[in-house]
Amino acid sequence: MDNPSLEIDKVQSQVMTLERPKKLKILVVDDEPDNLDLLYRTFRRDFNVLKADSGVHALQVLAAEGEVAVIISDQRMPEMKGTEFLSKTVPQFPDTVRIILTGFTDIEDLVEAINAGQVYKYITKPWDPGELKAVVQRAAETYDLLKQRTEELRRAHVQMALVSVLVQITQTTSSLEATLAPIARAVGETFAVEGCILQLTDGNTLVAAQGTYSDAGIIENWLSQDPLTTEAIATGEIQTSLNIPKDTNLNDAIHYQNTGVQAHSVIPISYRNKLLGVLSLQWKQPCTLREDELKLIDLSAQLIAIALTSSGCH
Repeated sequence: MDNPSLEIDKVQSQVMTLERPKKLKILVVDDEPDNLDLLYRTFRRDFNVLKADSGVHALQVLAAEGEVAVIISDQRMPEMKGTEFLSKTVPQFPDTVRIILTGFTDIEDLVEAINAGQVYKYITKPWDPGELKAVVQRAAETYDLLKQRTEELRRAHVQMALVSVLVQITQTTSSLEATLAPIARAVGETFAVEGCILQLTDGNTLVAAQGTYSDAGIIENWLSQDPLTTEAIATGEIQTSLNIPKDTNLNDAIHYQNTGVQAHSVIPISYRNKLLGVLSLQWKQPCTLREDELKLIDLSAQLIAIALTSSGCH
């Protein structure tokens, strides 16, 4: 048998149609209503703009809304200076890019904030809308790059952790069938799903050999009745429905109604163009999958195929 570990370097992500990302969120902070409205109108076409009229209010907005790509804050505000407010956002939102609007008299505060890494750029008043737009666009691109690198590191960490688990499973189990349940558990926990089934195939037919994982302890296997599974086996491509109650092709399927599964992804497990089985990931609520998560699922399927081949699945 060829060494399947050599195939790891040949893994390619499947091409999938993805929903385009929504507008990035930015937060504008100014205690003067006219300035706040002007900032809002300047950026509302290109961003999802949140507003706050003080540093205290802005912290409340962030607590409710979560991370934003860019914060634009006035420096001179009552109760809390802009630099003080921005410094409070750093621990929880390190990737957010911070811009401050200021007069020349606040340079000492700015130098300290910039040196501490709390401010990406400062714009002096009166600010020019075109200049500010350009700065914010660059800031948004910087944020995107930071998030991309963070996700790449996270994905690499998860990949290595899953590889380690799969290697351990194949080295410590005595048969192919004995590897299925541990693999299903490892994948289920990796992707935080409510249910996971790894079922082998003979040609294009599901066979009895399976491994299952459920966060509730029990999971019913209805893959042989499932349209997504049938299509995944027939096409050799991932089939996914992330909101089954609104999917007219699936919302009347009895097994979804009975089990409460509201999102389902079926991933073919293939090695050298030969179908070995299918992997079913199940969620009890509609969900979304980012592009990096889809790529990680696809890569995981390739790693599982290698593990199964190493365990004797030909």
